[in-house]
Amino acid sequence: MIKLRQKKGFTLVEVMIVVAIIGLLAAIAIPNLLRARINANDGAVKGDLRAFSTAAESYRAADVSTRYPGAVTDLSVASPPYLDSTWNAATITKHGHGITYVAGAASYSMTANPITNSATATFCISESGVLMSGTCAGGSPVA
Repeated sequence: MIKLRQKKGFTLVEVMIVVAIIGLLAAIAIPNLLRARINANDGAVKGDLRAFSTAAESYRAADVSTRYPGAVTDLSVASPPYLDSTWNAATITKHGHGITYVAGAASYSMTANPITNSATATFCISESGVLMSGTCAGGSPVA
């Protein structure tokens, strides 16, 4: 009697079902992961702006003329530094936001503008130390 060889493995239909299930799970999970990353970037940049505000106030308190720093690099190249070297760039990008610093003799403002697909909200902090949503000219305090 001739024995037929038994074949082991998956059929094409079974493989297609598994691929469809994985694709469905990915379609559900990926947008949630992107939304979580954007929320994390918005939260992290708030911490960065608060850290900058603290550093700027420390710089002002230590400065003889009691002025705010003229540039962000004044805080990162000081000895000892008020901020780490990630702030020591010509254009500052942190956590999906482009950071802009405007200095005055007795005031400053720092605005974090979102980069497309990395963040959604604009934040600003000034010499008042209040973190605002939007620009410093007309933002509302952020909790």
